[in-house]
Amino acid sequence: MSKVSKVSQVSQVSQVSQVSKRYADAWSAIVDLLVANGVDTCFGLPGDDLELLRALDAAGLDLVPCRDQRNAMYMATGYALQSGRIAVCALGKGPAVTHAATGLLEARESGAPVLVLAAGVPERRRGSGGFQELDQVAVTAPLVRWAHRVGHPDRVVPAAVTALTRAVGPPSGPVYLEVPDDVRTAEVLVTGAWPTLPEPLVLESVPVTPGPALAAIRESRRPVVLVGGGMRHRNGAGVVERFAERLGAALFTTASGRGAVDEHHPLFCGVAGLYAAAPARELWSSCDLVVSLAGRLEETVVEGGTPWPPVAVVQVNVDPGGLSAEFSGPRVLGDARHAVLGWSRALEEDGEAERAAATEVWANRIAVARKAMSLEAEAELVRAATLPGIRIAELLAALDATAGEPRVLVQENGLQDMWSYGFPFHVGGGSVVPSEQTPLGFGAAAAIGVKRAAPDHEVTAFIGDGAFLAARADIAVTAPAHGGVLYVVLCNGGYGWLDAQRARLGLDAERHPFTRPGAPPPVVDGPDIHCRVLRDKAALTAEILAARRFCSRGGTAVLMVPVAPDDILPCIRDAEVVPQ
Repeated sequence: MSKVSKVSQVSQVSQVSQVSKRYADAWSAIVDLLVANGVDTCFGLPGDDLELLRALDAAGLDLVPCRDQRNAMYMATGYALQSGRIAVCALGKGPAVTHAATGLLEARESGAPVLVLAAGVPERRRGSGGFQELDQVAVTAPLVRWAHRVGHPDRVVPAAVTALTRAVGPPSGPVYLEVPDDVRTAEVLVTGAWPTLPEPLVLESVPVTPGPALAAIRESRRPVVLVGGGMRHRNGAGVVERFAERLGAALFTTASGRGAVDEHHPLFCGVAGLYAAAPARELWSSCDLVVSLAGRLEETVVEGGTPWPPVAVVQVNVDPGGLSAEFSGPRVLGDARHAVLGWSRALEEDGEAERAAATEVWANRIAVARKAMSLEAEAELVRAATLPGIRIAELLAALDATAGEPRVLVQENGLQDMWSYGFPFHVGGGSVVPSEQTPLGFGAAAAIGVKRAAPDHEVTAFIGDGAFLAARADIAVTAPAHGGVLYVVLCNGGYGWLDAQRARLGLDAERHPFTRPGAPPPVVDGPDIHCRVLRDKAALTAEILAARRFCSRGGTAVLMVPVAPDDILPCIRDAEVVPQ
């Protein structure tokens, strides 16, 4: 019997037949609850109490071992974003929790449903200066949806159920559950059936009450639909694309919303704001309505090169905190999928032919802008071919040309990694990106969690050498059992964005060495890791294909690509956020 089948069988038995059960410790009870709710993987670096590992082994769950708590959180976040399911991260206490804080911040900003299980000093030792004592709930509370310390063995299971419920949401996000040592080692008795997670009420075709949002949508003749990260796993059957078609809208995403819609759709115009190509910016600047679906209208969307048009913005978000007060226009508190279905129904009743005729000029402008973007990308590739070394546009073209389906690109947010945000230099496939917090190393570690969540997908991490170094130890330790990821590492010797700002201010490069071009960073050798340094344009495609074959057999491939300091995505240069 496979591990997945075993977990499924245990889940069914736990949910249906359990009446009363006695557990030797808290971890065993919590792990049984996780199995009952479909969890099959845990990421982390536990503390001294390895009873958690024993409980995981007994239940048939895997632990993906980590060397750095931040990377453990990034892996869990990548898993949650890719799968849409709860991810679990196990930590020790004290500095283990503070070290994971950056990952908690990223999970919160990404809306990733991650359950963090942490150890804690026993109640009898609190306030005595106990080993690794810290008020961990106070530290984590600002970074999670819910933080709680379990005070008694009888509260272990109810607290764990509450944590899972809060993680799933809506809105979804990370939660923190601390199990002190005295509670962890105590016997736990569960009487009666397991508490179950709330059953969502699925409403697929909801009539929309006439109001200002629908009125603005009906009146618009040059609309834009902006898709945020909250639409991930909420666009089944392409409801957003169908809505854009009925509305006659240009279709954009935020950076975190990329991957939620079909990027080959004839209305798709790329990522909005800072990452938008010049023709897309012109299109955006002349729209008469923005419909923002499950996004937060973060700074990179509303600033950074694309003038925000003085038009109404219809915002829809299930999280009140995601509804910006910075823009005029109707705000709708609710599920963006349900709103899109209802609005599409209303537009259909209005008559699609009449709507199409009213927006025909806008549709032509969208087509012209898309054609202009394609021509600009082709011209950039022609220019790149005349330059020495491998240019990043060529690298992305080769990666797309050699990729299979299904596939996911996991990205960082450094100066030169941003090429992967540019449409149409990279098109299609799934996409996992860091939130507006952009922590260093997120994409490098998250790719491992993404691969665990989607083992049948080609997973490519498109990252800088600074990010690779931050995650290198965990890449090496997970390679034998949790490989399959292709790492494409852009090597500029450090932090390109900071070096660009240094140059803008005229600061001395010797005194402030944010980058040191030269040899790529070393990797950990081993039979499970395939590493190459790519310098030859002619061999680029062959090298990538060889790396992909190695990954298909479960290995980890690392392709180091030295890059030129001036190799910057054109729209980033146009935004004048780096020196010209």
